[in-house]
Amino acid sequence: MALKIIFMGTPNFAVPILKSVHESKHKILEVYTQPPTKKNRGLKIQNSSVHICANELKIPVRHPISLKDNNEIKYIKKINPDVVIVVAYGQILPEQLLKIGKTSFINIHASLLPKWRGAAPIQRAIMNMDHESGISIMKIVPKLDSGPVLLRSKIKISQDTTYEELAKKMSKLGGKLILDALELLEKKKAVFIEQNESEASYAKKIKKSECRINWNKNSNEVIAKINALNSNLGSWFEINGNRIKIIEAKEVKNKKGKPGILLDENFTIACSNNAIQILKLKKEGKQQTTAEEFLRGTKIKIGQLLG
Repeated sequence: MALKIIFMGTPNFAVPILKSVHESKHKILEVYTQPPTKKNRGLKIQNSSVHICANELKIPVRHPISLKDNNEIKYIKKINPDVVIVVAYGQILPEQLLKIGKTSFINIHASLLPKWRGAAPIQRAIMNMDHESGISIMKIVPKLDSGPVLLRSKIKISQDTTYEELAKKMSKLGGKLILDALELLEKKKAVFIEQNESEASYAKKIKKSECRINWNKNSNEVIAKINALNSNLGSWFEINGNRIKIIEAKEVKNKKGKPGILLDENFTIACSNNAIQILKLKKEGKQQTTAEEFLRGTKIKIGQLLG
């Protein structure tokens, strides 16, 4: 028997999962997402990625400012979903909502819980140089990402893995795993296993202050930060007072110098051990470019200390 579903999600990460559920036998009654935002100094209203996708799939969309609104809780209670699926929605579900009827509230989280609970699990896993991460499907409880887990699946992380690459793999995996979870719920065979609190760690939201490159770190740590932040906030440093965001770089071993020194014409910069070579970058207010193109138009000397 097909399940009646409410889907809650906002960023592009949630889109493949929304599509996977939509293409299944189950019925999505409503999509919830974050409200539209103003872009370019308020000149244009922009819907979330999930909102755009839901419109294309002709699924009704709601975007309340808060789910604590009694009218919103009454509405969800009225349409009486069997399951509410949450994927990077951007709001914590109120306890009052979690208690309605016989609805199952489940979350698709981008880590192997209880590791990396919280807002930035993909970035933190890469920055921490973890060798693996994955997807967890858990029951939603009032405490953040601490509910019992129904399903988990692992994904390997290499030194070259970027946020964008890992997010795409996780999203695709989440789209497959949610169908397994729905089948278990439908057949009443779902078994949720409590998380081990002693093993819990938290993936706090990335602060802007964390994005500046510290050349006193080891080269592999610098590369990990660049890869983790390459498609959102971005890791950066300064040249002649200008902020430079690194899009892509590689580790260069057996090259040494004072941390932050430009070592050669290939844009190789010394770290506390070894060095990194910048391959792609973006000057503040400019388009992304290759290191070679950037160096043609920027005065920078070998031996110069970079900020």
